[in-house]
Amino acid sequence: MYTTKRLMLAALLSTSLLSITGVQAQDNNLRLIVPYPPGGSTDLAARIVANELQTRLGSNVVVENMVGAGGRLAMQNIKRMPADANVLVIANPALITVAPLVFKSTGYDPDADFQALSQVSIYEFGVAVGTAVPVREFPHMMAWIKANPEKANFGVPATGSLPHFFALMVNKATNTNSPVIGYKGSAPLNTDLMGGHVPVAIDTVDTMLPLHLAGKIKILGTSGEKRSVPTIPTLKESGFNIAATGWNVIFAKSSMPADKAARIAKEVAAIMQMPAVRDKFINAKAEPISSTQQQTKDMLSKFKAQWQPVIQQSGLKFD
Repeated sequence: MYTTKRLMLAALLSTSLLSITGVQAQDNNLRLIVPYPPGGSTDLAARIVANELQTRLGSNVVVENMVGAGGRLAMQNIKRMPADANVLVIANPALITVAPLVFKSTGYDPDADFQALSQVSIYEFGVAVGTAVPVREFPHMMAWIKANPEKANFGVPATGSLPHFFALMVNKATNTNSPVIGYKGSAPLNTDLMGGHVPVAIDTVDTMLPLHLAGKIKILGTSGEKRSVPTIPTLKESGFNIAATGWNVIFAKSSMPADKAARIAKEVAAIMQMPAVRDKFINAKAEPISSTQQQTKDMLSKFKAQWQPVIQQSGLKFD
């Protein structure tokens, strides 16, 4: 009887110890927050980097999707985490550049609450039409728009997104004034594009390309300086001086110690030089980038200088 009780007590203590150890191990995980649902280009970038980063750091790196308010909820939650929180976030221009200019309050300050560690990728935008629009090249589309102004709407995945402002850039560069319609994501936008409910859509190339290759839509031009898809010309090749890209950057809380932030930034930059990693990004139609902390900061500064006038001139404001 006594022996049985001792065994039961030992088992209970062992279970409790394992539970405590598990909590400690979980707390020691480095969390990489994705402010968007699984499956998108930002989520894919995070998972590729996290897989290699945990090997290089010798500790678990857990990717966590934290969605809501167009990604702003994740940034707000990270800001409120303890100063010593072992957390990173992968963010794009919508959260770092656009939101502070169009929302009365974002609930976070990109400069004060976060520090940039390393850029990992660049992505481009595509201008596509549905099969009901009788054009095959971007100049033809512009002629069609001018001949059919009552039909010429640009659909974008979200109001206030970077594709929204790129649509405004297209309007300005082509001397047109097509209304921009914001959708609740790429999926409903593409559904309406394929169904003929919106004639033109602007979104990231990686999102549109599978439908283009399947013949369900036609991408007429991409926004890069050079072709990312060999069979699709850039808008510049089509004779229009329009070029713009987005990016994914790894950020940490501003409270992360400088030496720790520098170590992670260095490892991410090294990861982005690995041929196997670069191939994964290229296959996802994103350009892999390896950059130091200072190079990343410089890029963000130049990007803001390019887009801030476009965003402010749009007059878009949200509560």
